[in-house]
Amino acid sequence: MSAELVDSHCHLDFDSLSTDLDGVIGRARTAGVTRLLTISTRVERFGEIAAIAERYDEVFCSVGTHPHNAAEEPQVSAARLVELSAHPKCIAIGEAGLDFFYEDAPREAQATGFRRHIAAARESGLPLVIHSRTADTETAEILEEEAGKGAFPFVLHCFSAAAELAERGLALGGYVSFSGIVTFNNAAVVRAVAKSVPLNRILVETDAPYLAPVPNRGKRNEPAFVALTAARLAEIKGVTPQEIAATTTDNFFRLFTRADRALAQA
Repeated sequence: MSAELVDSHCHLDFDSLSTDLDGVIGRARTAGVTRLLTISTRVERFGEIAAIAERYDEVFCSVGTHPHNAAEEPQVSAARLVELSAHPKCIAIGEAGLDFFYEDAPREAQATGFRRHIAAARESGLPLVIHSRTADTETAEILEEEAGKGAFPFVLHCFSAAAELAERGLALGGYVSFSGIVTFNNAAVVRAVAKSVPLNRILVETDAPYLAPVPNRGKRNEPAFVALTAARLAEIKGVTPQEIAATTTDNFFRLFTRADRALAQA
């Protein structure tokens, strides 16, 4: 049997996966993926996310508004996030953060939403899943400022930035998650960051249906492919695939404390 793996970030509600959920979950099981975290991008669609998590024992979910959608959900308060996060299969807040690459929402709306999600993470104790693209300095500054108001757990998901953001996030106690990007030929900077991040702070993810790792780059990504990303990460860290699987799985359960490991150990 394959080493136990966790896909710490995917989007099972997106159309390209939701129409084939049984197949997607089945292939993940075959690949040894014992836990999946499907991530919310719109609070108003949390019911759909939660329904998927309820349908499959190994699937958990988050609640949050993606920065692309920040202007669509200005009414979502930290209190509302905390209220919805009480769902028994919800183990995280987010994804939220800053995206200045596309800027689908005004920067002010993104920053306001980001801070509300941080407040919800602080109050609920659930980790915040952070999206940051082309906003390294601004993301780090908000994290450091908010940490001064009280600690909160978090992960910098699908890391694609320079080392400084990782270093500043790690200094605050955060985790760093790597996707199929680490397998891309043009991702030397990301691989260098991955090499420098301590093993006890690393997670692995797909961000499916996006960013399929080599040799599937350009195809629809799915949770089973997290094994390919983990294998490349093992090479970067100089450990075996079994070691990286065990380490990233342990890290997942250490960060996402509400996730039940019983099924994975059965």
